[in-house]
Amino acid sequence: MSRSSLGSRVIPPARRIVIGTAAVLATLGAWTATPAAAEPRPEYVVAPPSTEQRADILDGFVIEHLPAGIGTPTDFEYEWEDISFHSRVWETGPDPEGAYKVDLTVKTLRGEKLTDLEALKAFLAEYEEKDPETWELRPVKVGEYDGLIADGDEVFYLVAPGVAAEVSLDRGRFSEQDLLDTATGFHPEG
Repeated sequence: MSRSSLGSRVIPPARRIVIGTAAVLATLGAWTATPAAAEPRPEYVVAPPSTEQRADILDGFVIEHLPAGIGTPTDFEYEWEDISFHSRVWETGPDPEGAYKVDLTVKTLRGEKLTDLEALKAFLAEYEEKDPETWELRPVKVGEYDGLIADGDEVFYLVAPGVAAEVSLDRGRFSEQDLLDTATGFHPEG
């Protein structure tokens, strides 16, 4: 391969990165150059929501209900043991010490080994490092789906073979009913 053909493959993506970074920095520069006296200073910085966040959709799941008083959302995608996760986490903060607190998390889980509710439970026990023999779970109906609830702060349910959902929240601030209402409103589109 000649040096010039290698350069033509490397430079365009590099230019896009440089141009994109310059655009972001220019936008941030304009944003931070706005006089601070014009508006009161917020407790924490809120990033503008993505198109998916504004639409209240995560990985093909609708988010129809959220408890009042949750913080700013952030989306994550990752994989563990051949299961793909899409999650949205709402956090409040920073507090006076600079720490953030997770208010609510919704997740989709997708993978072949999620064949039924028992397989989902076994997978999550391993993922969350729980002892499956002592993990206290109660059966619960989440909308039309069979699920399991743990300590009133986490519920998971199988939507279809290979597709599951999980919702967890801060029980110091929210009730078990908030958890179940949020989970019932977290379901596939259509």
